[in-house]
Amino acid sequence: MGVGLQVSAKDNTSGPAGHPAMPSLPAAPGAIAEELAARFLERQGLNVLTRNYRCRGGEVDLICRERRVLVFVEVRLRRNASYGGAAASITTAKQRRIVLAAKHFLSTHPGRESDCRFDCVLFDELSEKAIEWIRDAFFAV
Repeated sequence: MGVGLQVSAKDNTSGPAGHPAMPSLPAAPGAIAEELAARFLERQGLNVLTRNYRCRGGEVDLICRERRVLVFVEVRLRRNASYGGAAASITTAKQRRIVLAAKHFLSTHPGRESDCRFDCVLFDELSEKAIEWIRDAFFAV
């Protein structure tokens, strides 16, 4: 199935302060993968709370809630398996950055205390049919 997502400026003909609007640009493959992953997870019953949460030294692609569990999700697209597939690209260092961002999120969002887990949504090609969802992919140490 083809994906036709686009990132664009406002739909009007002028941008801020009368500047011309930016033309629509095709979304980057990583952004498309994140959108596909978010839609997939919502169909599985998760509620997407935040996308692309960043803090100094860490980031997490999606933060979701599944009932009483906060789910921190790493989305990976790797179409070339020469260096391993999408799962192989989630190194220990990458996991540490995700955990760091998760801890930061929890510390800056009061009332978010709940059980947490770390999932991965993997794509070896950019297609909804190619989604692999790994629940509890790794643990915070």
